[in-house]
Amino acid sequence: MDELFPKIIEVDANSRLGQVLLRLQAALLDAQVEGQVSSGFSEALIAAVPRLRRFAHMRTGNASEADDMVQATLLKAWEHRARFQADTNLIAWLFTILRNTHLNHRKRHWREVEDIDGAFAASLSQPPDQEHRIGLSELQAALNGLTPEHRETLLLVTVDGLVYEEAALVLGCQPGTVKSRVSRARERLALALGVA
Repeated sequence: MDELFPKIIEVDANSRLGQVLLRLQAALLDAQVEGQVSSGFSEALIAAVPRLRRFAHMRTGNASEADDMVQATLLKAWEHRARFQADTNLIAWLFTILRNTHLNHRKRHWREVEDIDGAFAASLSQPPDQEHRIGLSELQAALNGLTPEHRETLLLVTVDGLVYEEAALVLGCQPGTVKSRVSRARERLALALGVA
């Protein structure tokens, strides 16, 4: 039964949550002085922390994760303090924030894969592609160096896969002209790329 309903444990002032509570208490005191929150809101918010911790621990089963959820809940409560209606139940409001925080956290992380030794990440690696990119940019520069007629003819035959007769129809010239342009374009590309 104690596992389902853990005891309320007071917050250690030296813990992360304890430090957050100290800063929150100071901010609440300043907000009271400025008339932004009532003293009842401040006192009830701080008094709710042990109950929030217990509820968070019941949801997570992990004390550290529960404290993180309580911190997130307190931060959201502070950010949205103007939305809280004075005559409503503060504990219910805080528990709703905590529950929604937990559900959103689970929704965000349900696809995560635990990969302590990095084996999964290593299987997702991609080999470097710098050389491929350099080769493509050199090829593009060499193609740009061709005359428009040679470039267009070469691309029709080599990339689009047209036979010489089809390319001749597209370009409005003789198949022999297409063969000649393709041959010259290949020679110039070979020279530009240093493979001739």
